[in-house]
Amino acid sequence: MDEYLVPTQFGEAEFIEKKSRFIGRIWPVETEEEALAKIQEMKKQHYDATHNCWAYIIRDGAVRFSDDGEPGGTAGMPMLQVLQRESLYNVVCVVTRYFGGILLGAGGLVRAYTKGAKIAVDAAGKSMKRVWTVLYVPCPYNFYERVKLEAEAFGGIIRSTDFGAEVELELLFPEAQTQKFLDRLTDMTSGTVEGMEVGQEYKAFPV
Repeated sequence: MDEYLVPTQFGEAEFIEKKSRFIGRIWPVETEEEALAKIQEMKKQHYDATHNCWAYIIRDGAVRFSDDGEPGGTAGMPMLQVLQRESLYNVVCVVTRYFGGILLGAGGLVRAYTKGAKIAVDAAGKSMKRVWTVLYVPCPYNFYERVKLEAEAFGGIIRSTDFGAEVELELLFPEAQTQKFLDRLTDMTSGTVEGMEVGQEYKAFPV
């Protein structure tokens, strides 16, 4: 199954540029219908805004954008380019503008809508959707910190930690890194600590 980046969650941020208020929002979506529904929702919520510009990318599906009345090429396309630069899929972004009375010019608009999309991406965070191998790793307390550091070095995520007679960790690893990590664990602890593969999951986790 493919690996790709998606927004971790809904993200929102805003700024003022020459008295115009820009509000950037981003959502993870699975379909074009979902993306269009979010756009309509914003148009209804901000019916009094000067513009509600948008862009979305659906994996193996549609890629669309709209300037919503701004001069051609100054809003939707710059927003789309931000999403593409960030390598995001299954994402929709809406930047709402309340005009403040001062014209920004084409260059100013491009910069403002680029910023609106970028700060929304940063607010949402990014997650990698891929096949993750789930490992169960029981280890003595004296190896706990070392195991944590090695897991991180191999791109692993600690999903849960139980502190009992020993530390029991549930770790998630990209498929390609799993065996390398297990081999490293054996070498590093002279066989004292061994991980056990307990399953696989295809889902998104923050990176």
